[in-house]
Amino acid sequence: MNDGVYVGNAGQDAALDRGWLLGHFKDADDPRHSEAVEIKWGVHPRGDERPQWVKGEERTALLVLISGRFRVELPDRSVLLGQQGDYVVWGRGVDHSWFAEEESVVLTVRWPSVPGYAVPGKSRA
Repeated sequence: MNDGVYVGNAGQDAALDRGWLLGHFKDADDPRHSEAVEIKWGVHPRGDERPQWVKGEERTALLVLISGRFRVELPDRSVLLGQQGDYVVWGRGVDHSWFAEEESVVLTVRWPSVPGYAVPGKSRA
């Protein structure tokens, strides 16, 4: 029975869906389904990088460093997140990419949850 509650572990659940814990891509009867927001627990080995820039962004994003050293590339600057709790926010229309300078864990919150955003060649599973 679905009582509208889900209890899990971010590290374990993230491994099942490319890091995504919550968003439009979860089943409609899953408490983690949301059209309003997406949340990702990103675990990145040293040297991991986004294969291509996100262009034409339609969402606002918040990225918080949990551990490691993580660089977010924006059109006019590079932002280094080096201390736990460092974060960066960018809005609609801001292209971006990223690079893990050290093994890193980052929490990403994006809103709204918009279908159709995926890295080409990668599945959600």
